[in-house]
This record gives sequence, structure tokens and C-alpha cells, in this order.
Amino acid sequence: MSITLNVEKDIVFFDIESTGLNVLKDRILQIALIKYSKGSDEPQELFMLINPGFPISEEAFAVHGISNEMLKNKPTFEQVGRQLYDFIGNADLGGYNSDRFDIPMLMEEFQRVGLELDISKRKLIDAQKIFYKMEPRTLKAAYKLYCNGNLLEAHDALADARATVEVFKGQIKRYENVDYVDGDGFTHLAPIKNDINAIAEFISDNSMLDITQRLKYNANGEVVFNFGKYAGQLVAHVFKTEPNYYYWIMEKDFSAQVKQIVKGIFEEMKKKS
Repeated sequence: MSITLNVEKDIVFFDIESTGLNVLKDRILQIALIKYSKGSDEPQELFMLINPGFPISEEAFAVHGISNEMLKNKPTFEQVGRQLYDFIGNADLGGYNSDRFDIPMLMEEFQRVGLELDISKRKLIDAQKIFYKMEPRTLKAAYKLYCNGNLLEAHDALADARATVEVFKGQIKRYENVDYVDGDGFTHLAPIKNDINAIAEFISDNSMLDITQRLKYNANGEVVFNFGKYAGQLVAHVFKTEPNYYYWIMEKDFSAQVKQIVKGIFEEMKKKS
């Protein structure tokens, strides 16, 4: 059954292929955008190959099959950035795993050519999140997956507790030697192991402030660092006692979003002092 999207504002669904998974250092080499507008039956499409400016790794080529030869005569992002930016306009954005990968990578590419993709006033539609929320994630489904059996006494407290233990053991067995690559491209070596502390750390749900998870809120709702020597410490306090750390962040390979957030904190701190 065909569905006509009900949109009050333009929305652009897009996908990118890149030189790698590091949203800060890698580059876009292929992009496709599909724009839906209110009152229009047909979407607008824009597709292009982009010369990233440096060789594509064998690992990346193995994923998407786009070679250096295919891109050598294609425009750079600097040459097509304005066209892409204007095509998106004020539209909302959609994709698959786009919140963690496609959007932050596109934000970085625009930042390099002097354009800001402000997401604060856009709706973000990540189809992966819908998938994760709507597909069964019940104990019964988990028991079927990890224990290869049917949970016949579901919703009996003792039966459910026992099943949970069996599911947990099944997860340890299934994933004990499996590495995990997160949305930022960082590899976590076999994070699931027969170690309660290690598993608790791996699955902890912190309130992250930025997409690259460098900043987060503490229990009091204050912004703290989530990396490096000041991990867990208040950003404003660190900047007050060591302002050079702010300038270091602004000069290093942190996302444009992180730099924008810390800049606001730093300037607010200066006003108060």
C-alpha cells in the first residue's frame, strides 16, 4: 500500500557513504537526498559523488565499492556544499542511524566550508529508532532468541525471573568474544563478558549532550566532561580554573556541536565573572 507522507514542513531523507566511520576525520564521498514538500505528490531527489581529497581505505572500499578512480574527476565538498545546503534549506531531516552518523558527519562537512547546519529547530526522523522501539523487545522474544525456546509461563514473577537469568547467560555466551563498534566508529573489544561491572558500564545510559558523547549531564543536570583527564568534572568549573583547556578543545578534533556548546558555556562563565 502506497502512503503519501503527511508533512507540514519540508523533510529531507538522506544517506551518505564515506571514507570511514569517524565523523570528525572522515569525509563524505557519496550523498543522496530526497525532499518531500507539503502539497507536492512527487519528491525532489539530489544525488552526487564527491571527491574526498584523500585516498579511500581498503576497508571503506570493501563496504561501498566506491574507488578513488571513480571520484578523481568529481567535485569536492567545498564545490558542492552550497548546492547541498540550499537543497536542504530549513527542512527537517530523516535517515537510518542518521542521528549518530549521517547528520553529525554532514554537520562537520558544512562547518569546514563555512556553513552551519543548525539542527536545534529541525525535526530529526531516524528510522532505526522507530525499528528499535516497535519491534518486540519483550522477555518472551529475548528467550526465543537467546535460549532457543518458548517461555510458556510469561508474566509469572518467578518464571520471568528465572527466564531473565537464562537470557542473561545466553547473552554472555553469544556475545562473549564479539567486539562492538559504536555509532562513532570506536571499537569496544568484547564488552560483553562474565563480569557484572564490565557489563553494567557498557550498557549504562547517560544523558549525553552531544552526538559524539563528549559532554553529558550529571545527576544534578549540570554539564560535565565525558572524556579525558577531567571526565565527570563540571565544564564551567574546569574552564574557570584552567581556561587554556577551553582553547585546547577549540583547536583540536572535536565536533562543531561540542565546540558550539563549550563556547556558550565559556562565554556565559565570563559574563558571570
